[in-house]
Amino acid sequence: MTPAPLPTILQLTPLDPTYRADPHVVLDDLRARCPVHRDELAGSFILTRYEDVRSMVSDRSLWRDPIKAEPASRMGRGMEAIPEGVPRSEASSILTLDDPDHARIRQPLTQAFYARIARFRPEVERIVDEALDRIDTTAPFDLMDAFCVPVPIDAIASILGVDHSRLGEFRDWSEGLIQGLNPFRTPEQTEHMERANTALTDYFTLAIADRRTAPRDDLISDMTCLQAQGEPISDTELRINLTALLVGGNLTTTDLIGNAVRLLLLNPGELAKLRADPALIAAAVEETLRYEPPVDATGRIASRDMTVGGCAVTTSQAFTFFLRAANRDPERFDDPHSFDITRARHPHVAFGGGAHICIGAPLARLEAQVALPRLFDRFPNLRLANPDEAAVWRTLPFFRGLERLDLRA
Repeated sequence: MTPAPLPTILQLTPLDPTYRADPHVVLDDLRARCPVHRDELAGSFILTRYEDVRSMVSDRSLWRDPIKAEPASRMGRGMEAIPEGVPRSEASSILTLDDPDHARIRQPLTQAFYARIARFRPEVERIVDEALDRIDTTAPFDLMDAFCVPVPIDAIASILGVDHSRLGEFRDWSEGLIQGLNPFRTPEQTEHMERANTALTDYFTLAIADRRTAPRDDLISDMTCLQAQGEPISDTELRINLTALLVGGNLTTTDLIGNAVRLLLLNPGELAKLRADPALIAAAVEETLRYEPPVDATGRIASRDMTVGGCAVTTSQAFTFFLRAANRDPERFDDPHSFDITRARHPHVAFGGGAHICIGAPLARLEAQVALPRLFDRFPNLRLANPDEAAVWRTLPFFRGLERLDLRA
C-alpha cells in the first residue's frame, strides 16, 4: 500500500479541520513517520521530535531574522515592503532580530520589564479580582470574553502605562497586529494589521515623548530613563518593541488561561489535586504549557550548512519547529497524552528557547498562577455549560486558543 503523503504546512494549522479538532492526530503520525522533512509549500524543514526541537531552539548560532531566509521560504513574506536603507532594528521587534541588535535592545528591555514583573503580583491580583467581580453568574457565560481576554490585556496595559479607558482599542489593535505572524493572512486581515500598526505607532510615539518630559510609574518611563542614561535604543526601536510586548502579552496569555481552565474542568481528578494542594499551581501551569501550549511553532534559519535528522540543510534554509509536537513526544514524556499536574518535571519547549526564549514567559506564568486559583475559589461549582459539545478553536495559524468557553457557576 502506498503510504499517505506527508501533510503540507497548511494541514499543520487550524485552517485544516482535522488539525483544528485534534492537532496530535496529525502530529503524532508525522513525528513517527518523518520527524524531519522539507515542506516545499512552506519553504521550510519541519521538525517535530523533542530532541531535535529542543536542540535547535537552543542553538544561538542560528538566525531568526526572516530576511536572511532563502526566497522559497514563507518566513520572509512582507519583507519586500520594508524600504531599502531602513535598519532592521527599526523595522522589526526583537522577536525576529539577530545579534548584535537583538542583544542591544533585549537586554535593557528585559532588565526593566522583569523588574516590574517582580513586584507586579498585587496588581495582577487586583486585576483578576475586578474581572471576577464583573462576571454575571445568573446565566451561562463565556469565560474567554469575561475573564481570559480582559485580564492579560489589562495586565500588560498596566505595566506599559496605557490609559485603561482605551483598553477596548488596544484589544482590537492587538488582534490586528497578531496577523503579522500569520503567513496565510487574507487581504482583510492584512488591512486590519496595517490599521492597527498605524494606530499603535501614533499612540506610542506620543507616549514616549510624554514620558520623557513627565515620567510616570510605568515601563515606558523606565525605558526613556534608560535611554537618558545612555542605552543606545532609538525611539523607533523602543516603540516597535513596546508594541510587540503589548501584542505578545495579550493573545498567548489569554489562551494559556483559557486552555488551563478547560483542561482542569475536563480532568476533575487533576482539579481535585489542585484544590487539595494549592502549591501545585505552578506545576499545573507548566503541565498546561506542555499539554496544550498557546503557540504551535517557531522558526529559525540555518546560518551554515548542516545536517539535521539525516537531512542536509544549506545556509539560509528555514526551519519550523513544532513545539506542540515536541511537548508530546513519547520518547521524552511518559504517557504524553495524559494531563497530569503531578507529572515528574521534564522541561517543555512551549516558550521556545535560546536567545529568543519568550520574553513574556514570567508574566504569563504569574498571571496564570494568580488567575486560576482565584477563579476556582470564587466559583467552586464552576463547570462546562455544554459538556457534550466539542470545543470551538480559533483558526489563527500556529496558535491554539478557544473562540468561546461557555461555563456555569
